[in-house]
Amino acid sequence: MADPIPFKYHAKAQSTFKPPLIANENAFLGDVFSSESNDPEKPVSCGFYRLEKGTPLVYTYTYHEMKIILEGEFEISDGTGQKVKATAGDVFHFPKGATITFTTPSYGLAFYVSL
Repeated sequence: MADPIPFKYHAKAQSTFKPPLIANENAFLGDVFSSESNDPEKPVSCGFYRLEKGTPLVYTYTYHEMKIILEGEFEISDGTGQKVKATAGDVFHFPKGATITFTTPSYGLAFYVSL
């Protein structure tokens, strides 16, 4: 019988996990968990993205991502001209290859899952 594989748990991650600065002076992102060490060919990662008022973040996805807005608000646009004011509870799919611009008039916090 194979050894059991334990699940991972991060209590109250939305309020306790602090993602690192990734771009500009105001864009923070970090994986809470990733399966990359167990499955490097098809990893799944999840974590938090926080943007504070300031420089817009323009990002081209090299993977698929789902994002749910948890707090605050974002203005999210793409190269097709589509633009959304996103608030808590909104869910997005950003396909591989999409270039997305994120801005906020105050701050926004989102949870993501990337494949």
